[in-house]
Amino acid sequence: MADLPGAGAAGDRVRWFGDISVHDIPVVGGKNASLGELIAHLAPHGIKVPDGFATTADAYREFLGTDGLRERVAGQLDLLRGGAELADVGAAIRDMILATPLPTALDRALRDAYHTLCHRLRRENADVAVRSSATAEDLPEASFAGQQETFLGITGADGVTDACRRCYASLFTDRAISYREHHGFDHLKVALSVGVQQMVRSDRACAGVMFTLDTDSGFPRVVLVNAAYGLGESVVSGAVDPDEYQVFKPFLDKSDLTPVLSRKSGGKQTKIVYSDAAQPPTRTVETTEAERQGWVLSDQEILLLARWATAVEDHYGRPMDIEWAKDGDTGQLHIVQARPETVQARKGAATLRSYRLTEPGEDLLSGLAIGDAIAAGPTRTLHDISEAERFEDGAVLVADTTDPDWEPVMQRAAAIVTNHGGRTSHAAIVSRELGVPAVVGTGDATATLGDGLPVTVSCAEGETGHVYDGLLEFEERDIDLTRVPETRTRVMLNIANPAAAYRWWRLPADGVGLARIEFLVANHIGVHPMALVHYRDLTDPVTQHQIDTLTAGYEDKTAYFVDRLAQGIGRIAAAWWPRPVIVRTSDFKTNEYARLVGGLAFEPTEGNPMLGWRGASRYYHEGYRTGFGLECRALRRVRDEMGLTNTVVMIPFCRTLAEADLVLQTMAGHDLIRGRNGLEVYMMAEIPSNIILARSFAERFDGFSIGSNDLTQLTLGVDRDSTELAELFDERDPAVIHSIEELIAAAHAERRHVGLCGQRPSDDPGFAGLLVRAGIDSVSVAPDSFLRVKDNIAAAEASENTP
Repeated sequence: MADLPGAGAAGDRVRWFGDISVHDIPVVGGKNASLGELIAHLAPHGIKVPDGFATTADAYREFLGTDGLRERVAGQLDLLRGGAELADVGAAIRDMILATPLPTALDRALRDAYHTLCHRLRRENADVAVRSSATAEDLPEASFAGQQETFLGITGADGVTDACRRCYASLFTDRAISYREHHGFDHLKVALSVGVQQMVRSDRACAGVMFTLDTDSGFPRVVLVNAAYGLGESVVSGAVDPDEYQVFKPFLDKSDLTPVLSRKSGGKQTKIVYSDAAQPPTRTVETTEAERQGWVLSDQEILLLARWATAVEDHYGRPMDIEWAKDGDTGQLHIVQARPETVQARKGAATLRSYRLTEPGEDLLSGLAIGDAIAAGPTRTLHDISEAERFEDGAVLVADTTDPDWEPVMQRAAAIVTNHGGRTSHAAIVSRELGVPAVVGTGDATATLGDGLPVTVSCAEGETGHVYDGLLEFEERDIDLTRVPETRTRVMLNIANPAAAYRWWRLPADGVGLARIEFLVANHIGVHPMALVHYRDLTDPVTQHQIDTLTAGYEDKTAYFVDRLAQGIGRIAAAWWPRPVIVRTSDFKTNEYARLVGGLAFEPTEGNPMLGWRGASRYYHEGYRTGFGLECRALRRVRDEMGLTNTVVMIPFCRTLAEADLVLQTMAGHDLIRGRNGLEVYMMAEIPSNIILARSFAERFDGFSIGSNDLTQLTLGVDRDSTELAELFDERDPAVIHSIEELIAAAHAERRHVGLCGQRPSDDPGFAGLLVRAGIDSVSVAPDSFLRVKDNIAAAEASENTP
């Protein structure tokens, strides 16, 4: 690349990115070697990586040889080992480095290379990012967030040489010294390369971070993209709550699909931009209301970044942590850094550790769950790292945000809670590396939680983390995935919460036997669908305000319902692709619907909601037909736009054949047609009429799922919620077992699948044996019961085959 005067100046001191690769890590460190690899191998295929150059490790060693600097640094480190304070030693070393001029040859090489870069970019005094890249940094076995400093918006040759010296000094920040001491690295054997890279003007657009897996569960088939306005430092540091997008990797090569599984709008309250003054070079400003309400990235940009991320992952052959930026002047996206993901890479795949709260507690606040563990302890709220001496080992750290200076405190925490930050913030990344559960982006943790408050921090309930009052009881257990037996009968999962679906992806389950739309509506939407349909006709200002708050950013209120529902279903379907995911359409009772925002105006009062207007009877009724249409739109989006055709639709509480016909006609009217694009439609078998007319229902549906609770209730005439009749409620009653056997025989005669979703097979090995002997095709149970059910069914099948 020595195509211009100075381009190859002092090759032992300066190397252009295009001339280096991952094999040059000892020469230019992990970050710079990765940039060279990207430019050499991926830029030719359309991935944009800003040009630049790097100083070498030899150049750093040459600098240490100036004016006896190495010996003076070594002397200070000896003082540290002799008991001197880390802060005093670190400050002394940094002052030495900043007071030492660069060797003349290195200074000249830097200036020549910078002027050449300006010539290439056709800009005088081009602004550049000056990044540190240590030779023991960003390696799978030695990685930590924010090891050394980066300086943005540097202009002029004098600015570049000064920033280079400041990068050298940052090799001896307190946090970096502490890190090397902790990991056993010899301080004077770790060298530093300085990367000088074309500055992407993301201060005028946006930037962020992406991972080529789900960072908390390790689920490998998604790209997680975080995005915020301005420079990317606000995302990395956790200063803002960014937008979060999830993309399904297997469909990125299909141009007719939009496999964006979820879009979550962050607060994006501030952004970092260049300062008008020379010092400090950047400043934080508030975003506009339009920026806070809008999406940082378009679908096209999300998919382009995801494709680039996948290409980077394919090239390296491992999950990656990637920084990106958008130039506000050109509108072009760029990859500015890529390194191996380390946290999930270190986890074993053969064991799944499961945590579960065993008692309820008062939810004090919530945010994004980082990790999937539970921890408890007294809170300690620190408003600044200068208060670190107040922190006690085993306490729950509560802070506004964290940065690398907080690392020594974070190592001692039982759990971490922050006001701000997303899944790729400093607090999130470091918490994962430490194996410490964290709840980030709570908004007001420092105001809500004082010092010494006993709390339980739970990240084991999906993507939302909770801070509960008190020290709650919880259990922790390991599931050995190597000892799961093979069974003829399929064992599927009941997944109530889409946020928890990725948590169980390692289980060798045969799919999802029950995903309930009413759970998604209650917990992820919160509004009665008909209140959204008739939003402009609502007369209650309180209800309108509640809806406006929930649907902020949506002019069409029904689009909020469809988006949220499709994203919830899509995440579950993606977690188990291509195995079937059976999604049951809504089966709220009228009293349950009435509790949703705006629900009272659209629900009658019934004496016995359990036997009232529920399930199939609502879908063709004028009082709910349009609301059901929103459910159909969401299902259609999951299957036709996201491409997740493993989604099976299941109709609950269908009383008669005529009702079955009406439901299928109504679905077709909403363009959800059985058989088209492989769509299968199942029905719940939970009413005696479903058993009696099983063969006729089988002409209309592709399969059955036995709802044993309702079937027992309606067969025996026992209210399943009655305390007085609890002893009579028995799913193993001969009448119930007879119905199950009759249904299986009739369905199999019509070549239809039959499953059962419920807890009984996991609690009762005998019941599992009855189902196996009856020929059940599948059972679906809660994830934490999966191994027990597998064992029960394997034993039943073995007994059946024993003479």
